[in-house]
Amino acid sequence: MHNKYEQFKKILRSMFSISLVLFQTLLFSYVWMTEYNNQIIIPYAGKGNWLFFAIYAMFYIIFVRSFDGFKYGIYRKANLITGQILASVSTAFVTYLQIVLLSARFVTFIPIIYMVLGNTAIILLLIFSCEFLWRKLFPPKKTLIIYENYSPETFMLKLNARKDKFCVEKIINISECIDEIEKSITGMDSVIIYDVHSEKRNKILKICFENNIRTYSTTKVSDILVRGSECIHLFDTPLLLYRNIGLTIEQKILKRAMDIVVSGVMLILASPFMLLSALAIKLYDGGPVFFRQARGTINGKVFYIRKFRSMIVDAEKDGKPHPAEENDPRITPVGKVLRATRLDELPQLIDILIGNMSLVGPRPERVEHIEKYTEDIPEFQYRLKVKGGLTGFAQLYGKYNTSSYDKLLLDLMYIQNYSIFLDIRLILMTLKIMFMKESTEGFENKDQEKSETK
Repeated sequence: MHNKYEQFKKILRSMFSISLVLFQTLLFSYVWMTEYNNQIIIPYAGKGNWLFFAIYAMFYIIFVRSFDGFKYGIYRKANLITGQILASVSTAFVTYLQIVLLSARFVTFIPIIYMVLGNTAIILLLIFSCEFLWRKLFPPKKTLIIYENYSPETFMLKLNARKDKFCVEKIINISECIDEIEKSITGMDSVIIYDVHSEKRNKILKICFENNIRTYSTTKVSDILVRGSECIHLFDTPLLLYRNIGLTIEQKILKRAMDIVVSGVMLILASPFMLLSALAIKLYDGGPVFFRQARGTINGKVFYIRKFRSMIVDAEKDGKPHPAEENDPRITPVGKVLRATRLDELPQLIDILIGNMSLVGPRPERVEHIEKYTEDIPEFQYRLKVKGGLTGFAQLYGKYNTSSYDKLLLDLMYIQNYSIFLDIRLILMTLKIMFMKESTEGFENKDQEKSETK
């Protein structure tokens, strides 16, 4: 029997989202009226104040959406808390700049700090209330897994990390009698189709559709290509258009312009930290400041990526790649600090500025890794349709043990759905990830690739 409250999920999510924006805006309204309105050159009255409140709410909504902070009941509370607090801080910063411009002088930011602290209390209250309500109304779904050739054992470990959403009742192979499969489906709340070929998968999807069963399916390369297609109507037979060219010329121009502007500004802002990092590396052992390594990018082009050296000199003196491990003795004390703070990545802004890389895109892999992955997965070369990037889908949504195939799927999702607004959102999401503990839950698999050597 289906959960009778399921149909109200979106309504509840909308109610919590509206409450969040409303309470945050009300708190800002109080701070504005009591602390700042009288400090600007011409104090606002009536409609002017309402307009300023609306602008605050608009910026807050934009930032919360960018940080995935409205996904109540989908993401874990730590993820939501981080996204919403970052949105609150970002909105407060933008608002303070507006107040400074309206005042024609620097005004105290202490009330803004108190406002952010109040916003944080509101965020915690709403998120913990939402989690409590969600657990009461939406218990884990009775789930059926249908698989074909590959055992879902590894995938099951991932599902076990979200026991709040899934309770696996049964696992069956697609080779079972179709009547038996249909009987199993009708007694479930959800079905997960794990790595089943399209012809058989389509049959399962239709059965689930007929019985109103929520269905999940693992992704294949062809699924992402279909998702990125455009529906056109030349005649009365619907067509899907697959352009298959990567980015268009206008997208490339706009993307390159953003790379130049953002990397240039970030290099200026980061220059003091880069200078201190370079001095620390040089003073420690007198070795080279930068670490250079051949990486592959668009159309198979090879360039030498720049990073601050975090390991001893000649860490790979035998010429073979040695993945960095936890507590790796090759990492210097200075290198540990650089890695922990991610300062070792800053020189890549130079690669972005001169055009070797982009801010957002598939992570440039070592040349030998590209050759190995392409030999195992021929479609891996598809990610070379765009320039490699500092951040991207695979870097944000993948984990240390994410397989090369899953990284490929994530990178293809980016390529097929590219827009300048997506780039901006992913850059903001990168800031969010930096404030979250790197996720290490999941699984171990001898076939998984370890982290690349730095």
